[in-house]
Amino acid sequence: MTRADLDKQPGEVRRMFDAVAKRYDLTNDVLSLGQDRRWRREVIKAVAPKPSELVLDLAAGTGTSSQPFLDAGADVVPTDFSIGMLRVGKEAKPHLPFTAGDGTKLPYRDGTFDAVTISFGLRNIVDPEAGLRELRRVTRPGGRIVVCEFSHPTWKPFRTVYVEYLMRALPPVARAVSSSPEAYVYLAESIRAWPDQAGLADMLSSAGWQSPTWTNLSAGIVALHHATA
Repeated sequence: MTRADLDKQPGEVRRMFDAVAKRYDLTNDVLSLGQDRRWRREVIKAVAPKPSELVLDLAAGTGTSSQPFLDAGADVVPTDFSIGMLRVGKEAKPHLPFTAGDGTKLPYRDGTFDAVTISFGLRNIVDPEAGLRELRRVTRPGGRIVVCEFSHPTWKPFRTVYVEYLMRALPPVARAVSSSPEAYVYLAESIRAWPDQAGLADMLSSAGWQSPTWTNLSAGIVALHHATA
């Protein structure tokens, strides 16, 4: 199984990410035209990690999103439910404390982290709101969350072009660079089905997070949502 369906059965999604792990970072760089690097920098700025703070990076994959937290002086725990991703990450970054964990049943005590973040992974959790509640549980009172996720372009004509790119151009490009191109058909479909900016803010509120706001990146292709515990 290399392609999950939108009902997001955890076993299927896990196997899909195991299959794409080997060339995941390269594929993302190509498909986003290099924008993923900028988006990661914006996540770090939004979280604003301080020295000695403990940060949970959920859906960390190979740890590409985690290393900048360590570079900023914080302690980071990269967590993912794909063992394939964790193995690739551990080979490249053996100094990071990669941890296997399900986003709806995290292996951490209540109030463990000063900040939690998840980039391009929330929509792959079988129950995203349950995932947000679990992130809230492991965050200390007054701590913060930053969610980086694909969203809805704010200019309608551009949104039409963007959706056409996702469904028509993305799979052929993925076939040229990915170790499992079928997975990117699911990923394109999951992006199309994901709520808009206000919808995700409502989801954060329902999960117990306070005062959610968002910042659009790349004309709304991606949105950073911020909230406090």
